[in-house]
Amino acid sequence: MTTCVETCNIGQERRQYNLLKDRSKLTTEKRNARSRGIDRHAALRIVDIISAEDCKVAVAVRRERRAMAAAVDVIAERLARGGRLFYVGAGTSGRLGVLDASECPPTYGTPRGMVQGIIAGGRRALVRSIEGAEDRAADGAAAVRRRIGKRDVVVGIAACGLTPFVRGAIAAARKAGAATVFVTCAPEAVEFIGADIVINPVVGPEVVTGSTRMKAGTATKLVLNTLTTGAMIRLGKVHENLMVDLRATNAKLRDRAERIVMEVTGVTRPRARTLLKKARGWAKVAILMHFRKVDFSGAKKLLAACGESLRKAIESQPR
Repeated sequence: MTTCVETCNIGQERRQYNLLKDRSKLTTEKRNARSRGIDRHAALRIVDIISAEDCKVAVAVRRERRAMAAAVDVIAERLARGGRLFYVGAGTSGRLGVLDASECPPTYGTPRGMVQGIIAGGRRALVRSIEGAEDRAADGAAAVRRRIGKRDVVVGIAACGLTPFVRGAIAAARKAGAATVFVTCAPEAVEFIGADIVINPVVGPEVVTGSTRMKAGTATKLVLNTLTTGAMIRLGKVHENLMVDLRATNAKLRDRAERIVMEVTGVTRPRARTLLKKARGWAKVAILMHFRKVDFSGAKKLLAACGESLRKAIESQPR
């Protein structure tokens, strides 16, 4: 006798099979009625149509605010315990994950391995389309299985929600005990996604049918920005709205670090420059050295005792 659970599973598998067989049912693959005949228009009208559709993206992302907040909390908690964040995607989705990961060290002073991007097809796929690489779930599982542990978070990114490489990675991550998040713009795929948290900004059909590097890509970038920025704020890497954990490793960042130190402490630029030199280019440490009258080592110990929060370290009572 077939149980209710088995019947539900069979029904779900059939629906998933039908979507894979005919992807035209996915929102990300449907034709956009508002851009039909776009090839007949002059450049200004083309731009207006694209811009009108882009205006819908931020609204769709905001609707997922609770799911994003839940993901931020999970990511921050895992990173605080020494875990890592992995983005996994193919094509545009994979490149966006790698981009977000690569920007964390210069912006927030994170160790290189704390936030990582995995793209189907490997490094070559960052600059050259390797579309077939996304079709192998086993490759996604293998890419994740070699790296992750129970303290880590794996964020799968797939506009259509069905990409085998990404789904294989998420399945392997769950089996290994890692926390899992999935970002997709296809509401039809949500029921088939076995992740702890699903973020599903529904941006509607693309201006050019199926070109998910457009609205879906923009929505994905906004979501990833929010996940890492929110997590880094929770980890104490932002003071007020200043990136105090940046390392001054080039001219632009040295200027920014000096301005941050000046803004928080009220000192002159020459004094900020001196503090940063003593703090080895680390803005957060330079600021704490000023307020608590300690050396580099003392500032680092204070930060560690205060969970890396500059605010807590400044306000804590001297011992």
